[in-house]
Amino acid sequence: MTGEHYFSAQPGAAPHRRDIEFSAAGQDYTLTTAGGVFSADRLDPGTAVLLRKAELPEPDADGPLLDLGCGYGPITCVLATSVTSATVWAVDVNARARELAAENAARVGVADRVRVAAPDEVPAEVTFAQIWSNPPIRIGKQELHAMLLRWLPRLAPGGVAWLVVARHLGGDSLAQWLVEQGWTVERHASQKGYRVLRVTR
Repeated sequence: MTGEHYFSAQPGAAPHRRDIEFSAAGQDYTLTTAGGVFSADRLDPGTAVLLRKAELPEPDADGPLLDLGCGYGPITCVLATSVTSATVWAVDVNARARELAAENAARVGVADRVRVAAPDEVPAEVTFAQIWSNPPIRIGKQELHAMLLRWLPRLAPGGVAWLVVARHLGGDSLAQWLVEQGWTVERHASQKGYRVLRVTR
C-alpha cells in the first residue's frame, strides 16, 4: 500500500474491481474485490489458514457471529454459508470493504442473514457466540489492543473467538498479552507461519 492502508475509512485508491476464487469448508467461492481493501488480489494466506484450521460452528449453531475486520467478506460468506441459522455481523471501518461484503453476501445467497456495519453501527446490546478475525496487525499495537479490548468482551457466555496472526508479526506476543488481560488462549494450530488462536473467557 503506497500512502494509504486498507484500514482507511474512505479509501482513495482506484477501485479496479476483480473477482477472486477460493475454496473453503468444501465449497467454492467467487467474490468481488477492489483496490483499497485488504488483500484485494487473492484470499489472504492468514485468512485461508484460519478458515482451514479453526473449527467452524455447527450448521445449526446459534449466533450471532462476528467477522471483525471483514474486508470484502470472505470469512462472512463462509460463516453464513456454513451456519444456515445464524446472523453474521460483518464489521469494518473501510466503507468500500463494507460495500463489497454486502455485495458478496448477496452473490452467494446469504444477504438475508448478513448485517454489514461500521463499528459504531453495531447495537451495544448485541453479543456474539463467536468472533472471527484476521486482525489488522499493521495498524499498530496500541490500536490493535484497543480493538480487541472493545470487541472481545462482547463474546456471549461460553463464546469463543478465533484469531489468526502471523508469527513474525507478533502472534505469540499477542497471545501472551491476551492471557495477561484475563483471557484463556489456546494455540489451536500453526501453519505457514500463522498462529490460529482460540480465545475464551
